[in-house]
Amino acid sequence: MDILTNYTFQIVALGSVILAVAAAPVGALSVYKGQSLIGDAIGHSTFPGIILAYMAFATRSPVILLAGAILAGAASYALIQLAHRDKRLGLDANLAIFLSGFFGLGMALKSFIQGNPDYAGASQAGLGTYIFGQAAYMLEADVLLIAVVSALVLTLLLLFYKELKLFVFDAEYAEVVGLPCRLLNLLLLVMTIAVIGIGIKAVGAILISSFLIIPCVAANQWSNNFVRVLLLSSLIGAVSALVGTYISTLEQGMSTGPSIILVASLIAFFSIVFGTKGILGSVLKRRHSHG
Repeated sequence: MDILTNYTFQIVALGSVILAVAAAPVGALSVYKGQSLIGDAIGHSTFPGIILAYMAFATRSPVILLAGAILAGAASYALIQLAHRDKRLGLDANLAIFLSGFFGLGMALKSFIQGNPDYAGASQAGLGTYIFGQAAYMLEADVLLIAVVSALVLTLLLLFYKELKLFVFDAEYAEVVGLPCRLLNLLLLVMTIAVIGIGIKAVGAILISSFLIIPCVAANQWSNNFVRVLLLSSLIGAVSALVGTYISTLEQGMSTGPSIILVASLIAFFSIVFGTKGILGSVLKRRHSHG
């Protein structure tokens, strides 16, 4: 119980939970739109942006590193879309190329600055934690940034909920009725990159896409109602973040990202088996209908 009253744990848990509440519904929109793999590529692509931002400004300021992550994620998405014009390569091949290419660049840059006297003026401590995530390095400034960005993302989601819902489920009809589909796609992209950018410190570049996707997968096993799925996704994400952070704090040396994703995966597995739309739920419904 001492951990629960620990100030560091409270800061870390608060930041992780706020992040989860915003990331889960955005992830759900990406899943329904069929863009979950693009989120994975963007997540990996943010890592070199963080390292380049550090190299350019010699600081680990959360705002500077977030800007680097967002720019790298946007560049990755633009290159993926550009390469996808060549129909000889499928989208999955393009995603694999840029996912591994950008992440490899990040690792190469990280190795380059380690021990390099040109970058000895500012502390490099904690940069490596952006790979797998370690919320123990989270500061009040990080939590404040997470809260501000999450509030902006959720505000955009509420303001454009009807338009985004129609665009996600039926883009052709949305275009017929006059909705600006290109702008809505850009809005969804900006929201996705924003939550990825603020989330990689806690969850890590490798696992951040799972942080967006898994809560939706779990929530889908309990309801067909879109609003309920979004709310349940946020709840599952928040519980996973809180419990995962607690586990990583309790077990020293355990990264926060894998802990959070492990908890979320267990909830998803339980939901797939026991959810009202899950395996057992479907069997019981069929038996009831035939009974």
